Amino acid sequence: MFKQWRRQRAVRRIEAGDGRPVKRFRWWQLLGRSLFHLEIADSTGRCSEYSVDVRQWKTDENGYVKVFLYRNGLQHAVSRAPAVFPVEGGAIEVAASNFGLKRCHFVSDAGVERQMHPDVHSAEGRRARFDERRPQLSRLIGIVSIVALLVGVGLLLQQIAVPILRIPPIAEQIGPVEPLIHLPLWLSIGLGLVAALASTERALRMRYRWWLDAAGN
Repeated sequence: MFKQWRRQRAVRRIEAGDGRPVKRFRWWQLLGRSLFHLEIADSTGRCSEYSVDVRQWKTDENGYVKVFLYRNGLQHAVSRAPAVFPVEGGAIEVAASNFGLKRCHFVSDAGVERQMHPDVHSAEGRRARFDERRPQLSRLIGIVSIVALLVGVGLLLQQIAVPILRIPPIAEQIGPVEPLIHLPLWLSIGLGLVAALASTERALRMRYRWWLDAAGN
């Protein structure tokens, strides 16, 4: 029920596109633009190519990331993330995090999901190509990202738990509480940067778990 309500609300946010052509991906847009493509067939078998263009710095007046949908190379619709665009046989769903996209899928009316393909020149496309060429090294990088974020989660939980456990009624029951780990400022900053890089790496592969990636956000 709640998911359906959110979906209907997202559909109501859609605005018509202005028909301008999708711009080519440029190398200097690697850190701030995501571009995905997918061909979708209608009931007659005729295919249309859809493109999703998201620029992290292009927000609306409320600070929401804007999502641009192109059909056969022309701007078809605009919404804010999270976005749902009804298309032939289903809908394209797009969701963003602070480090990129966490979802860019076509969901058919039958509930079958297909992830859209990243543009070969985008950061996501380059990461996917690296995964194909060096799968073992790619897997190792993915593991390192998870470990870095788990460390971040642990430190975040400590920061939340210690002040709570120091509340007088609780402290009277359990006694004085000190952090398990004391980190110098430079190390805290360093771990924060590592967590941000790990979240960015996972965003390039659209791997997102709220309990894990929130540590880098």
